[in-house]
Amino acid sequence: MSTPPSPTLPLRPIRWRQAVLTAIAVYPLITGLILVIFPLTEGWAIWQRTAVLVPLMVISIVYGIGPLLQRYFGRFIMGLPRK
Repeated sequence: MSTPPSPTLPLRPIRWRQAVLTAIAVYPLITGLILVIFPLTEGWAIWQRTAVLVPLMVISIVYGIGPLLQRYFGRFIMGLPRK
């Protein structure tokens, strides 16, 4: 008789690696957006400027930075060895 295969646990990302890579990727993007948006919104209250900035950042992270980080650094984030 053969024994059934043991279930494997799903891999979890190493959060500090993901956080560091995300911070490195987001910093230049947010700096660039601030340099573009703030001169155009001079005289606006800070909450109004932020209301313009936040949706651009969220969309950029969810549809741009996040998938690119997963594609190029997924193995590193998951703690898997190189091929």
